[in-house]
Amino acid sequence: MANLVFLGFLLLFTPIATGEDEDAKPAFVPSDFQVPSVPESTHFFTFFPHESKINQIWFTSTAKKDGVDSEIEKYDGVWEIGLPTEVAIYNDAGLIVRSKARHHAIAAKLNKPFTFDKDSTLVMQYEVKYEEGQECGGGYVKLLNAGSHDDLKAFNDKTPYSIMFGPDKCGTSGKVHLIFRYKNPINGSVHEHHAKQPSNLGTTYWDDHKTHLYTLILKPDGYFQVLVDEREIIRGNILHDVTPPIEPPKEIFDPSEKKPADWDDREEIPDETASKPDDWDENAPKEIVDGTAEKPSDWLEDEPELIPDPSATKPSDWDNELDGEWEPPQIDNPACKGVSGCGPWKQPVIPNPKYKGKWVRPKVKNSAYKGVWTPKLIPNPHYFEPGPFDGIAPIHAIGIELWTMSKDIIFDNVLLCDSEETATEVAKQTYRIRKAEEARLAASQGIFE
Repeated sequence: MANLVFLGFLLLFTPIATGEDEDAKPAFVPSDFQVPSVPESTHFFTFFPHESKINQIWFTSTAKKDGVDSEIEKYDGVWEIGLPTEVAIYNDAGLIVRSKARHHAIAAKLNKPFTFDKDSTLVMQYEVKYEEGQECGGGYVKLLNAGSHDDLKAFNDKTPYSIMFGPDKCGTSGKVHLIFRYKNPINGSVHEHHAKQPSNLGTTYWDDHKTHLYTLILKPDGYFQVLVDEREIIRGNILHDVTPPIEPPKEIFDPSEKKPADWDDREEIPDETASKPDDWDENAPKEIVDGTAEKPSDWLEDEPELIPDPSATKPSDWDNELDGEWEPPQIDNPACKGVSGCGPWKQPVIPNPKYKGKWVRPKVKNSAYKGVWTPKLIPNPHYFEPGPFDGIAPIHAIGIELWTMSKDIIFDNVLLCDSEETATEVAKQTYRIRKAEEARLAASQGIFE
């Protein structure tokens, strides 16, 4: 019978062959991949040609993480250059994270270093697609400092970087990182400074299974923009809109000063001249029985509040030896409805008017009070007036170093250049075409997909 119903369902939704079916959707045919064109002067660009392999341009790390258990110290996450699960464009491959719950690290050397100066705009742009969504993990890149390109296989979480940029999510919290590492020229210390995150980012970029384009534009005057899918989500200036601020405070508290031993910062003190009154009873209870209360006339002392359910019956599979003596469940006593109460009556308790609690000395103003002590302010010996990029080291390589609880993360069309126009043109040749083809593929799969 079930087979007949299923056959009838198929016949109902199967078009009748008439020689022509104007409403039938044609089968989806992927478009042909076109190699993107970029200027030769571009600092770095890779579209991961289908025939390319790992450890030709991008090298996996053989390093180990410090301070973690030996079982997870290795960067043993699997990388592959390959096609997406659903092909929208023939031979359009990407760099794919093939494993989950592992540390992953891979890096590539720039065609030429990027040095920050008063005339150079930095543009970092790349695509990320989470094929199975993301439970917890990153999709960000690190722009690595000089020396990092000497041995790309030594890349790890401690490798110095100038900028970290890109998506990261764990649970219901997602962000698009923008972190600058800036060196203090006075003491040589390097600190991370985070751009402020938008409050309404959501988790769409990770959970919709679509390709998204991440773009960072950093201009010579220090202004930056972060765009996702060519739409701005963050903007600011590196000198004003990062946490903590790059510029140190001009003055600091003198670390050599200590509060004098005789400094009294108590504004009030107990009155030592006060004594407990003779009639103060610390043992008086907080509540007492109301001796004036009388039992309501309709109180039923002989009736219990709960009675066995007369409609209940012992289950047929009840075993007294295994389950114990069966007792019906208790229910509210119907006889107690509409009366003041049932069962033994007790006089209620009320607040004790004689209750005073534990006696403590009252407080009076402290005549020796000197105020709240603070050390004096002195000029900050580590203060400097920062320029937008005075403390950011040149970039020599790009690295992806992440932990993820989801696999099949695809990176593609990784670009680092000094021209917004170049980035826009690359997006036209790559992301915009992919977005259109992925939409066409989804439409061809129809409502049942």
